[in-house]
Amino acid sequence: MKEIKVAPIKNGTVIDHIACGMAFKVLKVLGISDGEVDSTVSVLMHVPSKKMGWKDIVKVEDKELEQIEVDKISLVAPEASINIIRNYEVVEKMDVSLPDVAIGILKCGNPNCVTNANEPVETEFTLKSKDPIRLNCKYCDRELDDIVDHII
Repeated sequence: MKEIKVAPIKNGTVIDHIACGMAFKVLKVLGISDGEVDSTVSVLMHVPSKKMGWKDIVKVEDKELEQIEVDKISLVAPEASINIIRNYEVVEKMDVSLPDVAIGILKCGNPNCVTNANEPVETEFTLKSKDPIRLNCKYCDRELDDIVDHII
């Protein structure tokens, strides 16, 4: 078996254990897919994994994720783990987990929802199911269809 070699990053974030085929969705929720990034981004897809069989990995140099970004990642890659790298060393490891309540990170798909009516109301969604992921709006009870398209 050939070994996969990817250059280590000096500083930044490695998002590991992304379900196979979901790397580009992770990039999208981080706002990286639209080219608005000033550092190197490495995407590894369909990488062998003892834990998952196959996985994707995203490495973003010179960026440490904020908690809101971790929360967004949890909605598209709930099994992911995140490593913060400084001076080529892992200084922090965290596993993402689906929040029971997602506040201010999703947009309701119901155009008649109060959260879409220019009211000073922050969106709030309740987790109804983890597999498959199902979230319902607190205000109108609408279930989100494609979560990635609704992440703010």
